Amino acid sequence: MFKFHTTGVYNCSYLPGKLACSEVVTPDNQIDTQIYGKLVQAGFRRSGHYTYRPNCLHCQACLSVRVIVNDFLPNRTQRRTWKQHQHLTVNQLPLHYNPEHYNLYQRYQIQRHAGGGMDHDCLEQYHNFLLQSHVNTLLIEFRDNKQLRMVSIVDVLPDGLSSVYTFFDAEIKNASFGTYNILWQIEQCRLRALPYLYLGYWIKENNKMRYKANFQPIEVLHNNQWKLLEESDRF
Repeated sequence: MFKFHTTGVYNCSYLPGKLACSEVVTPDNQIDTQIYGKLVQAGFRRSGHYTYRPNCLHCQACLSVRVIVNDFLPNRTQRRTWKQHQHLTVNQLPLHYNPEHYNLYQRYQIQRHAGGGMDHDCLEQYHNFLLQSHVNTLLIEFRDNKQLRMVSIVDVLPDGLSSVYTFFDAEIKNASFGTYNILWQIEQCRLRALPYLYLGYWIKENNKMRYKANFQPIEVLHNNQWKLLEESDRF
């Protein structure tokens, strides 16, 4: 029997000056791939073994989003990005620790999220965040001539892939690793005949999350119903 409890309030990491709280599912050791798939459909997400969804009293800014794979058509920029990164080699691996991955993760946090807290993640925090899972999870490497460029953690669910986290070499100029990674995951959904790619939460007011709305058509979970995110709602 699962229980749901609400955390205390804490500073929101997405919207400065806001307070947040989360609804958490316990016990986490009973959440397998099938159960987690249903929780994702209901707007939950995981961080390691911790399964949660936003439950803020006066704010509903965090919206779960998913790409409708069979209807997705890349725009001109996305087609160019896909072609540009075809030289990368891809390895799909089980979760494991690799110091090369951790080094890239640390550099990515400093390059992209300095001052956000995660730029000081120790090895234990990295392990708890990305290398713990009770569900079917893959670690995917993207390399350029054996040089590690990007790592993505992805959950394989009954109705789609769920993008857990991606980090990459942000020092490479003119690269669009993040966009390419989502395009690659959409293609993997097609190859696996999975209808959705879950991209976590989208917040209209958060500039760092706006990129998710570029992958159309995309649905948002609003009032417990999935509906298309219209162009007028994106801006």
